[in-house]
This record gives sequence, C-alpha cells and structure tokens, in this order.
Amino acid sequence: MLSFFRRVSKSKVGTGIMAFVLIAILAGFAVADLTNFGSGQLNFGMGSGTLAKVGDQDVNEREMSDAMQRRLQQARQQKPDADYASVMGDFNGVLDALVEERTLMAFADKYGFPLSKRLIDAEIAQIPGTKGLNGQFSEQSYQQFLGQQRMTDFQVRQILSAGLLQRLLLTPIATNARIPVGMATPYASMLLEQREGEAAIVPTESFKAGLQPTDVQLQQFYTANRARYMIPEQRVLRIARIGPEQVAGISASDAEIAAYYNQNKATYAPNDMRSLSQAVVQDQATANGIAQRAKAGQSLATAAAPAGANAAVTQLKDQTRAAYAEVSGDRAAAAVFAAASGAIVGPVQSDFGWVVVKVDSIKAASGKTLDQARAEIASKLNADKRKGAIEDAVDKVQSALDGGSNFSEAIAAAKLPITTTPLITANGASRADAAYKLPPELAPALKTGFDIAPNDPPEIVSVGDAGYAIVSPGEVVPASPAPLANIRPQVTTDWIKDQATQRAQAAATQIAAKANGNVSIADAIKSLGIAIPPSRPIAARRIQIADAQGNVPPALKILFSAAPGRSRMAANPTGGGFFVVKVNKITPGNALMSPGLIGQVQGELSQAAAQDYAQQFLADLKKQLKAKRNESAVQGFRARLLSSGS
Repeated sequence: MLSFFRRVSKSKVGTGIMAFVLIAILAGFAVADLTNFGSGQLNFGMGSGTLAKVGDQDVNEREMSDAMQRRLQQARQQKPDADYASVMGDFNGVLDALVEERTLMAFADKYGFPLSKRLIDAEIAQIPGTKGLNGQFSEQSYQQFLGQQRMTDFQVRQILSAGLLQRLLLTPIATNARIPVGMATPYASMLLEQREGEAAIVPTESFKAGLQPTDVQLQQFYTANRARYMIPEQRVLRIARIGPEQVAGISASDAEIAAYYNQNKATYAPNDMRSLSQAVVQDQATANGIAQRAKAGQSLATAAAPAGANAAVTQLKDQTRAAYAEVSGDRAAAAVFAAASGAIVGPVQSDFGWVVVKVDSIKAASGKTLDQARAEIASKLNADKRKGAIEDAVDKVQSALDGGSNFSEAIAAAKLPITTTPLITANGASRADAAYKLPPELAPALKTGFDIAPNDPPEIVSVGDAGYAIVSPGEVVPASPAPLANIRPQVTTDWIKDQATQRAQAAATQIAAKANGNVSIADAIKSLGIAIPPSRPIAARRIQIADAQGNVPPALKILFSAAPGRSRMAANPTGGGFFVVKVNKITPGNALMSPGLIGQVQGELSQAAAQDYAQQFLADLKKQLKAKRNESAVQGFRARLLSSGS
C-alpha cells in the first residue's frame, strides 16, 4: 500500500533507505548468530583499493567483495546458477550500505561516542553459539564459534559495533514519527475511490485468418529476425574418466589389514555406551543439594528443579567415554564411566561448572576380533588405496600434459578409455539426437569443455564421487542462425503471429480512438466491423491496486490512469492481444466512514516518515563528514567482479 502512495506522489521517499535497512539487518543477524557473516573474511582496515571514504573511515575492495559474495550466496538459494551479473543490480545498494555504516562509525569517532568493550562483550554473550551447556557465555564456546565462522574477535566486534551505532544513533531519531490524521485521511480516501468503465480484449488470434507469407516476405522476416533463430555454439567433447572403474582391482592385503587392526586396537576393544541425565550448575553448594536429592530417589530433573534457571538439565543418549569427555571433560567422564547403572555421580567440577550425573543405562559392547573386523577394515583400506591410485593416475596425466603431450597422447599413455560426444550445446543437448543425454555426473566436465578455448590444453576436472574427467574440445561449430530451409514452418508461424499482432494493435488503437466521449467501446467495435469478443463492464476501487503488490492487471492500470470519458489501449503483458479500457464514472472515496483504514494509512505513513528522518540524518552526516566515492576505483572493481563470473 505504501509503495502505491509513493508512485502517486512521485516521491523519492525510501529510495535511499536500503542502507538503513541493511544496517538494521546486519545488527539483527549479528545478535542472532552471525552465521551469514562468516562466509568470507572481513577486513576493516585500509585495503589495496579504497572505494569510498567518510571521515576517518573507508570502504575497501576486500569488504565490498565479501559483501557481494554474501549477496550472491543469498541469490543462489533461490537460483543455484546465479552469478555476479545477476546480482549486479544490487551493487550500488550494497556499497551505499557500507558507506552508511562507515558514516555512523566516523561520526562516533569524531564526536567522542565510543562503544565500551563491556557493551560489545554483552552483545557477544547474546550470540547463541557462544554459550556453554549451562546457557551462559563460555570463552571456549566463543573460540569454537569463531573457528566455525572463520572470523576473528576483531571482525565480530566491528560488526556488532555497526549494529549498536545504528540502534543508538538512528533509533532515537526515527522513533515516534507521527503523521496527523488530517494528512492521512485524503490518502485513505484516495484508496476508496471507485471507477466504473468498459473493457474489451482484442485477441491476436482473431487476425490470423488468411495470412500466408510469400517467399520474399518470409526471407525478409527471417533476415530481420536472425537473432531469434540463432543456434548456440556446438562442440564435440572428448572425455576420459579416471574413477572407481579404473582402480576396481586394487585391494588391501591380509598383512595390511592386520597392521591396521593392531594400530587401532582401542577402536575394536570392548567399549560400552551409557545413557545419562546431567545437571550443570555454577556453584558446588547447589550441586551438592541436587546430588543429595537425586540419591534420595528423586529424578535428576526433579532434584534440580529448586535451582530453577540456574541449572541446565540435559539427556545424553548412548555416549561413549570419548564422546562424553568432549562434552563435560575427562574428569567427569572418568567418574561417570567408572560408576554402575543407576548410580548418581558427582558433583564433579568441569569447564562449564559443577556436574551431577545419573547413569540411566549401560550398553555393553563386546569389541571385535581381527576376523570379525576384517571386512570393515578391508572396505576402508580398499577405499583409501583406490582413492590414492586415482590421485596417482591424475598426477601422471597432468604431468604428461604439462610436458607437452596432447589429449590423445596423454590418455593413450595412461591407457584410459575415451568418450566422444556428438555435437552438443552448452546444456549437453544434441540437436541431431534428441535422445542423447550426457551423464549427469559429467556436468563439471561439460562446463569446462565449453569454457576453454578450442586450442587450450585439456583440463582435468573433479566430477565428485565419480572421480575425475579429462576434457578437451574436438570439433567446434560457432553460433549461427539456423538455415531458413530447416526451420521454414517455425518462421512461417512467427511471421503469421507478427502480422496478426500488428493488425490486432492497429484495431485496438482504432477502437481506443473512437471510444471517447459518448461513444462506447461496444459501439466502436461495431463501427469497425471487427469480429472480436464483446466488451464487458469493469469496476474497481483504487485500493485493489495497492493490494495487488505490483502485480496489477493491465485493464486495472488503465482504469485508474485514464481521464473520465477517455479510453486507452495497452498490450497484454503475457501476449496474445491488447486491452482497451474506457473510464465512464469516477466516484471519490470518503475515508471518514472507514476510520480503521485511516489508522492503517496513518501508521504506514508514520513508518515512512521515520525512515525519512533516519535517512535525512545520515545524508546530513555524510555531507558534514565529506563522504566521497572513488568512482574510478568503483567502476574498475565492478568490472573485475563481473569478469570473474562467480
């Protein structure tokens, strides 16, 4: 609804809000988990190329690269084959967001608005990944979190600082922006405006009868529309595979199996598993109370209940000693695995606090002898040896190619089978054989086969579990229009459609020209003697445009854009014809009868005003701090990003 008002008023309100919104999102994600910000390394210092500068802060190429990489990853969640070209429309918005962030930092630096370490520490403690088993911040968990996200403490603090500055500086400015009822009422009344009119569709299909091109007309149409009939580049690819089939005969010897068993006896020795109930608290006195109540017969959860939120109670199923030691430490694991089933263990001090554990059950494992473990070990060793053999074979082929051998020579020396495709396009389809399908696992080889130039050396690409493929282009047929003789029926159909569309457009234009004043669309159609479906009445309120969220039917657009007594024509965006709509009556809306709508509009306009206040404040800060963009560096970086593809 709000976007509708902005279109009506031609306002630029909100066009620069992206930075404000992105900073808010940045802060929200930072407090939530920071997951989306761990995909790349951030660099908040001076980089090799400065794209923008605000006060003592700058935005460098490394930061912009990381931001665009995150934007690309988001796009690939919806469209897996998205590349930088598909998200380049967001480039300026992302850069502006970083500049807005640096503006707040520069303002805070200049006017002594520091964020204390304690304040940032409090924000870090709210990140779920930094909390231990007791629900409290743990330095060990925080370090694990940093490792998982591939970030440093400094980088996390910079992200959180940006979010805090946004909240502390912009929120007070944007809070409680209010639009008077008197200002909101006309907008609400505009939404209730009702229009009535007449509409007709002029279908292209009605104008196809009798159309048949001459040879000259068909040739002229084909020549003018050659790009429409382009056949993409086709290639014959030669592919040699190095995979499980080539190393299937390699297997581990009995001596190798025995040696592995002896080296890993602990793995095959008897090792029981235990299901546990565990309570963790921060002080020993509370832990003693829990242990006493549990030993008196209460369940561990009941025994820990008096401690309330200060006790973290968990159930751990089928724990080995090693697995449990990773959770609660070696000291607790030693005590728990020395106890009998049903025993209450503890309190034992761990890295996370004082632990009280009940051994709920024990599953005894008997271990495995060499004969019992032979098949399992053989499977593992065979897989390792075959993987190594594949890598060795790949290295030999690569060495041969590096030494100057061509595809045929290198493959012959390695004694690998060669698969030669028919002429195929970049999607793996053959125009000559519709049934041909390239094996799906060779998709990486297909892409590489079309990426490299015909005279480039062969490339070795990974094809996942299928191993590797060596690919080299053979025959290459450049992109060119299909010969007219081969596609004459298709071109004929397109010519007829084009001519019918021109006739339908001319008819719709004539109807719209005649259906003005007192002449109805029905009378205009009748006067032209056109055999098309009859006109129909149309009525709607303007609020339906707002509710359509941008997907407004063409007839509705015309109804609310034409003047009373006037008609207009527009093409059907889905093809197939044209709409003609005439406005007969306009009834102004009266929102005084709909106070709820006035309140809704008032709220949305107030929200827009709040955003405007924040954006104006940021604009003034940038002016005061002399924010500048290095346009030559920006354009150069943009070009390099596009050329990288993904």
